[in-house]
Amino acid sequence: MPELSELTADLLSAAKKAGADQADAIAVEGISLSIDIRGGKLETAERSEGTEIGLRVLIGGRQACVSASDLSPRTIQSLAERAVAMAQEAPEDPYAGLADPDQITKVWDLAALELQDPGAEPGAAQLEEAARRVEAAAMATKGITQVEASGSYGRRSMHLAATNGFAGGYGRTSHSLSAVAFTGDGIAKERDWAAEGRIYLSDMPEAEGIGRLAAERALARAGAVKPKTGSYPVVFDERVASSLIGHLLSAANGAAVARGSTWLRDALGQQVLPKGLSVIEDPLRPRISSSRPFDGEGLATARRVIVDDGVLTGWTLDLATGRKLGMPSTANAVRGVTAPPLPATTNIDLTPGTASLSDLLSQMGTGLYVTAMLGSTINPTTGDYSRGASGFWVQNGQIAYAVNECTIAGNLRDMLMRIIPANDARAHLSTRVPSILVEGLTLAGA
Repeated sequence: MPELSELTADLLSAAKKAGADQADAIAVEGISLSIDIRGGKLETAERSEGTEIGLRVLIGGRQACVSASDLSPRTIQSLAERAVAMAQEAPEDPYAGLADPDQITKVWDLAALELQDPGAEPGAAQLEEAARRVEAAAMATKGITQVEASGSYGRRSMHLAATNGFAGGYGRTSHSLSAVAFTGDGIAKERDWAAEGRIYLSDMPEAEGIGRLAAERALARAGAVKPKTGSYPVVFDERVASSLIGHLLSAANGAAVARGSTWLRDALGQQVLPKGLSVIEDPLRPRISSSRPFDGEGLATARRVIVDDGVLTGWTLDLATGRKLGMPSTANAVRGVTAPPLPATTNIDLTPGTASLSDLLSQMGTGLYVTAMLGSTINPTTGDYSRGASGFWVQNGQIAYAVNECTIAGNLRDMLMRIIPANDARAHLSTRVPSILVEGLTLAGA
């Protein structure tokens, strides 16, 4: 098996011989192992591994991307020839192109990011044993009727190179355990889940705690009913609160801004969150699943403030969207083997509040505490928001009963200006957003 760096070098050489003006190449190698336990029995045990290559060629302002999983020299040659032929027929894009040589990074501290567990790959028996411990802990809880438990391991390495002189790569590992617990029967059946994932196996919490938490959450949902229809405050649990900030980040993505299809298109330099709240991206956090030393175009990543004291300070940009908007890239390009780079964020932090989740529920008084969401209707141009939800009805600051089958509606720009964060964000997550209180949303229930 050739080294990933050799594959990207061969792809670039073939692209130049085929007539490309510029090119970049990516090679990705990965393995994954997963175990699923259901009803006390081993349901699936899967392992996959493979290597993929991708090539982007540019001829003037025209570009094309091709990919393959066959690594033979003959395939690499034909891949390059096909890419050049496609680029010659592609529409011209004046903003497409590689980074200038003085923009790319050639120095980074990969060891400081600790993205790869040096320990041995776990075997199927080890993963199965951990998943069975998760299941046993959940099933030991009175009232639980069924559990689906899973364990997985993954290792992925990538190497990126370009004709502008950039060449670099890194790998990452992942360990995870999860459980879905069920209670009740028929139309009264309810379920909930718990999951944990880390880069290092030594950082994983105990399997039994994951199973017990899934069981506790499922039992709390027994007897769920539709909530009242009306205008009420809503607390978004930490498990779902990140979706609100995700909508903000999507609206501040340079690709949406360049198309003019975002409700934040005129908001640069304006207040989009309450004063005192900031949104910070830091791709260099150690032992975090989305950390990376450089982006998909070879630019050095760095900490940046997206919202500062409530004010939107910039867009999320790769080179092409930056050129279109007359701004420098923010080193946010992501790249796969099948498509050109696109802008996207990595590790995100919302400024935490000082109140606990209990304090937030008490402050809310009467309203909806959302723990799960499904489906969505988000108008990207106006920010009108509507999502299905389930959770708990809160009266006088205390959880009263479980609720389901309701819809939350509002406008994202108005909602985000009223958010009040708690202090319960989990430190190990890539996106650290605590539970959030939003006043005055419309609930459609009973």
